[in-house]
Amino acid sequence: MDDRGSSFVAVRRIPQGETCHSNSAEVVAGSAAWLGRGLSCVCVQRRDSDASNTFDLTLAQEECLQRLQRRIDVPYDSSIIEHQDALRALWNAAFPEEELHGLISEQWKEMGWQGKDPATDFRGGGFISLENFLFLARNFPKSFQDLLRKQEGDRSVWEYPFAVAGVNITYMLIQMLDLEAVKPRNLVGATFLKFLAENESAFDLLYCITFKLMDHQWLSMRASYMDFNAVMKATRRQLEKELLVEDITRLEDLPSYKLLSR
Repeated sequence: MDDRGSSFVAVRRIPQGETCHSNSAEVVAGSAAWLGRGLSCVCVQRRDSDASNTFDLTLAQEECLQRLQRRIDVPYDSSIIEHQDALRALWNAAFPEEELHGLISEQWKEMGWQGKDPATDFRGGGFISLENFLFLARNFPKSFQDLLRKQEGDRSVWEYPFAVAGVNITYMLIQMLDLEAVKPRNLVGATFLKFLAENESAFDLLYCITFKLMDHQWLSMRASYMDFNAVMKATRRQLEKELLVEDITRLEDLPSYKLLSR
């Protein structure tokens, strides 16, 4: 797996009562790869033993997987009006009382993007990662705001950036569930397709669960910005464990679903 050396930005937690603007927040650069196909953590690497396995699908599961794969294959394109509108909708969900001055703006750093143009950060997750953000914001607005503003728990001084973390979660789930394969080559991927056949929004819902689970692990591990990869590994392990529990028949039955708030 290649490592393209993407940089990340850790964001200083703004105490409650202070204004959260990029010009008042300190940032620190690190060398770990957070974004795109160069993610360095083990949590996105397929186990060698999975390569020889395939799982048969029902016709309904196969059709659902193909529809999801078509979503995954769509890159974010800043020239497409639909993508521009979705990005504006994300800003309005995050900061409804603050006017956005442009799709390329220093304001985006307030949300945890690495620069003033979010398009450069979507390369690891594509347009589906933006759709995941919007699903979280619209269906679990309290959790969305809690994650964005780091409102829960005794937190680190140096926090993970919300937006960059969200794109990484999309990418991690695609790899964990082996969604780019014609047929899943691991049990957790095959299990997920059963949920997907029952609920077309299963990937988006699992994204929401995973984001809250990741934040829960972050707090439990008393993590700071250099611990992000370790937190992602712990999140993946816990998520796989929950997905493979035999009596789980829908994603809402996962223990980590209870972490979400509307």
